[in-house]
Amino acid sequence: MFERSISRLPTDLEQIPPGAELGNVLAGLDWDRLSDHDLVSVIQAQDRQISHYQAERCWTANEITKRYQHGVSEGSVRFYDAADGAAAEIGAALHLARRTAESVTGFSVTLVRRRRPVFDALLLGRIDVGRARVLVDGTLCVSDVTADAVIAELLAEAPGLTAAQLRARVRKLVIDADPEVARRRYELSIDDRRVVVHANDSGTATLLLTDVAPHDAVSIRRYAHREAIKFKNLGDSRTMDQLRTDICIDLLKRRHRGKKITRADFGNLTVTGTAETFAKLSDESAELAGFGPLLADIACQVADHQQHAERRWALIDPDTKQPIDGGITRRKPTTAQRRRTEIMYPTCIHVGCRMPSVDCDIDHQKLYSETPVTCTCELGPMCRHHHVIRHKYGWTYKLVDGGDFLFTSPFGHQYHTSGRPVPVARSP
Repeated sequence: MFERSISRLPTDLEQIPPGAELGNVLAGLDWDRLSDHDLVSVIQAQDRQISHYQAERCWTANEITKRYQHGVSEGSVRFYDAADGAAAEIGAALHLARRTAESVTGFSVTLVRRRRPVFDALLLGRIDVGRARVLVDGTLCVSDVTADAVIAELLAEAPGLTAAQLRARVRKLVIDADPEVARRRYELSIDDRRVVVHANDSGTATLLLTDVAPHDAVSIRRYAHREAIKFKNLGDSRTMDQLRTDICIDLLKRRHRGKKITRADFGNLTVTGTAETFAKLSDESAELAGFGPLLADIACQVADHQQHAERRWALIDPDTKQPIDGGITRRKPTTAQRRRTEIMYPTCIHVGCRMPSVDCDIDHQKLYSETPVTCTCELGPMCRHHHVIRHKYGWTYKLVDGGDFLFTSPFGHQYHTSGRPVPVARSP
């Protein structure tokens, strides 16, 4: 055991590579004497160390597979047979269920043998195993050449993205790189749609609709959210999660509010793409708010069904691929400032949030008491949860170059974030 005697962090903690040295530093910390700011730095260092160990674990799993392939029996065996044998060995050693052991083994072998840059980033603590899985699993459907190009483009920025944001970026690049492969994968998954029920430890159940069309899923969720808000405004004591769930159950039982549900009740969806995509002149993917990248033909189908939708346009900078202006083709009873804010920032601007801006509050960077004049340049969409968190705990943010935001937490740590779609170049 290490004696916990370090009450102040090394000034170069962020530069200490994960491994034995960082492990010794973390093991010797006296956490009771660390400041609030230092505690956040410690958890970041611990995360790098965990990622390092996860990479070593993957290397070991791959080495076990290699030994099964070349050394356990006489002569070499087929890779898949070796992988099955290694998974059985690993599952027994770690007391894992068969499917879990096969998942661990398959991911480890793919990571070490076919996605080496991702393995190196994990070993150095630059990404965690969750992000590594997104990069590996999200590129399994394409060739190694395409996968390498996608990973090369995303690996540097992956540490600054949540797993959900990174997954959306991977999906878009994969769709744009090989639309036909992505379309076949989509069609096979749609054919595999099903209803799954899991029993929970609490005695409740989890009901899943898997592999459904994304626009159907987003429409149902938005309908439930809007109906829940109506009940809340009438004083309903249930939480928003409870209301959304109960409304979906009522929908499935065909008895919600005693009325027939029509397409119009689900509201319009926000789909963002190029004019070429919607004119069916390009296979470039589009973006469905609240979900992520869509295949071009699916995006066109969604847009065609928005018969009474407000059409929004955006002027895109050809160099940065960022929106620099925008508007609508028809008036609606909203303020021009809100419309412009929603166009410029399609999602909540708080760190890692992807709530569509049309379902968000519009937040002022400065309090009304400080600047009673509302300027669009100081507005940003923020979901209700993060809006409350920001004011309750004292988060602050400011606009920085490129139209992004720099958030400062109550502990003094700063996080760079953006509510804009991240520009993605087409992969070869």
